[in-house]
Amino acid sequence: MATLFLVSTPIGNLDDLSPRAAATLRGVGRILAEDTRRSRVLAERAGATAPMASLHAHNERERIRRVVTWLDEGEDVALVSDAGTPLVSDPGARLVAAVWDAGHRVVPVPGPSAVLAALVASGLPAQSFTFLGFPERKGVARRRLIERVAAASETVILFESPNRLVGLLEALAAACAPERRVAVARELTKVHEEVVRGTLTEAAGYYRERPPKGEVTVVVGPAAVEVSDDRRREEDARALASELFEGGLKASEVAREVAGRLGLARNEAYRIVHVVGGKDTDE
Repeated sequence: MATLFLVSTPIGNLDDLSPRAAATLRGVGRILAEDTRRSRVLAERAGATAPMASLHAHNERERIRRVVTWLDEGEDVALVSDAGTPLVSDPGARLVAAVWDAGHRVVPVPGPSAVLAALVASGLPAQSFTFLGFPERKGVARRRLIERVAAASETVILFESPNRLVGLLEALAAACAPERRVAVARELTKVHEEVVRGTLTEAAGYYRERPPKGEVTVVVGPAAVEVSDDRRREEDARALASELFEGGLKASEVAREVAGRLGLARNEAYRIVHVVGGKDTDE
């Protein structure tokens, strides 16, 4: 069974091409690339001699049939992006779906990714994140994206062109809380790599004075989680109950103190005391 390999390529530093990626490019019968001139340099570095064909946003639909034919004829094919992991803000999703539907294998060859490189370098929460690609330049779609970032409870990652970076940061600063954190990663893995951290307003000011160049990835920290009055009151009650238990009071005495000091109903105070004291309560 022939295979379509999704080969991740360097995002700037050619030394990041993995041995497996290089071997894959040498072993396939065809290489698909968004920009064949740019990818030919990488193929030559890997020692790959397979013929190249273009696959980009404007010809993907027409190219699919030909690629499936190559696979049907037993030729393995590699898809590479100009930089990074294929399909991430790049064409290829329709091709991959069609190859699966045609009964062929799809194998990822993992490697460089600007999304993950920027995330781990940002110092912002990385346990949960959303990648939204390039923002729309204007209109309803852009406004909705800004609103989505402003409300996000997880870290959000965006790509942006350098000439539109300040506008994006200013729009986000207007929609988000003043203290919302951001990291702007520029020219990752290249000679002039830079990661600027601060608030959205600070980052906008920095790049207003120093117009950026090169590839830009924006990592926006999550919105602060508002603590409800009920949750805050519960936390205060638990802290007070723990303190009173440590002072040697019995559960019934702790419950009376918690209810009286914090204005809680007795049954609510007893519930909290039971949670804090566990099986050691005398109620």
